This record gives sequence, C-alpha cells and structure tokens, in this order.
Amino acid sequence: MQSPPVVPVSKPLNFWLCLGIPAGAVLLMLLLQLTSLDMDLTKQFYSAAGGGFIGRYSFFLEDILHDRAKQMVILFSVLAILGFAGTFILQRLKPYRRELGCLVLSLGLATAFVSPLKTVTAVQCPWSLKEFGGQETYSELLSPRPPTDKPGRCWPGGHAATGFALFAWFFALRDRRPRMARKAFIFAVALGSVFSVSRMAQGAHFFSHNVWTAIFCWLICLGLYCLILYRPSKVRVSEVRALNT
Repeated sequence: MQSPPVVPVSKPLNFWLCLGIPAGAVLLMLLLQLTSLDMDLTKQFYSAAGGGFIGRYSFFLEDILHDRAKQMVILFSVLAILGFAGTFILQRLKPYRRELGCLVLSLGLATAFVSPLKTVTAVQCPWSLKEFGGQETYSELLSPRPPTDKPGRCWPGGHAATGFALFAWFFALRDRRPRMARKAFIFAVALGSVFSVSRMAQGAHFFSHNVWTAIFCWLICLGLYCLILYRPSKVRVSEVRALNT
C-alpha cells in the first residue's frame, strides 16, 4: 500500500543568521545617524552646475526602471493572486495553496507597510532639501521635523520595497525548490538594490532609506514564512489537509 505523500520538510532556519544580520543592520543604521554618510553619498549623484540630480530626468531611470520594472513586479503579484485563487478550483494546484497564499500575503504586506510609515515619519526626500536646490530643511530620521507646509513622504522607500518584497518568492520556494529559492533570493537583492540606486540617482531617497526598507521587507517575509510554511519536521498531508479545504 502506497504511503500518503508528505508535506515538504523545511530545512531548519539559522535564526542567528536570519535575525542577526537584520539586527546588525538596524544597529548600523542607527549609528549612521551620527555620521554624514547619507549626505556624502547623495552628493555623488548631485551637480548644481549640471542642473540637479544626474538621474532626475533620465528616461531610462524614470520610465524603464521606475515605471515599467515596477509594473512587471505588480504583474507578478497579480499572477500570484490568480495562482492562489486557482488552488480552490484546480486540483493540481491544491498542494501549493499554502505556498501561494504565503507568497501573496508576503508580497502584499511587504509593500503595504510603506505608505503608512511615510505619512507617520514625514521624512523629506533629498530633492526637496535646501542642500540640493529644494526648500526644505534636513533632519535625521529620529530627530523632530522642522515646521513645513509640505511634510515629506520619503521613508521608507516605496520603489525599493517593490524589489525587496520579492524575498517572499525566496521563502515560497524554500521548502520545495531550494536551488530556485536561492536564485530568487539573489534576484530580490539585485532588483531591490538596482531600484534603490536608481532612486538615489534621481534624488528621491537617501542610502539609509533603502537599507531600512530591505530590513522591513525581509522581516515581514521571514515572519510570515515562519507562521505559514515553516515546519522542520515531517508532517503528512492528511494532517494538514483540513487546512487546505
């Protein structure tokens, strides 16, 4: 008699690594507030004689990397939603319901957190600051905001979140396709980094804005993976079948 199939066993997570690196990054970002690194890096993309930020009016950065690439990630998210919906209709997709559900939820939350935090923190974009031809006064992340009629909406980085949200893809694949998961992780880091640098070149964000965004996206995706998919011991399908019906 054939034994029932088993749900994929999760390779044990190294929580010292998964949480230690983000914790270290948070500490570095807090210490960064004591330096001028954000300003120094941003100045590399700015030329007063050249008319402002080098990428501010770049067709490639604005139309391709900002608009089209972001639309591709949105399309991927829509396909993930359709795939998840399909698990309630197509029998062959049913075994992947938890993975697709985790993917959809992670993609949603890893981008949805951005707008509320932008509103609460009211951090100004580089292009709005006096140092870069704007009208607003610079303030550190944890410092009080100077009075203004136009509160900023630049922390964390929305475009960077679009790329780093694909950490969700890594976790969705981790148990069933570990090799593909590693490729998805590299792709998420690369895409998030490209989006981050492109927006820095346009004067939209400081370096630290994007690092904070990557930290948030990683922790959101990691947390949902642990809640929904992570099972480091064998579990038979019959034991979780009730969760899929």
